[in-house]
Amino acid sequence: IPSSTLSHHLEKLKNEDLVRVRREGTFLWYSANTEALQELLGFLYAECCTRNKAVLPEKILCCK
Repeated sequence: IPSSTLSHHLEKLKNEDLVRVRREGTFLWYSANTEALQELLGFLYAECCTRNKAVLPEKILCCK
């Protein structure tokens, strides 16, 4: 994808605190904010698998 498109999407993710960014000279290094992503996944699991029953819990793969 074009670098401007990628930068746009990474900026949106950064604004939502889903990725972190650090600058080294002219380079920007992005990394996943694993704590925020874990919280988001927990919410989605609770919402989709327990409250709304949109996805059966046994259909969710667990990875560690």
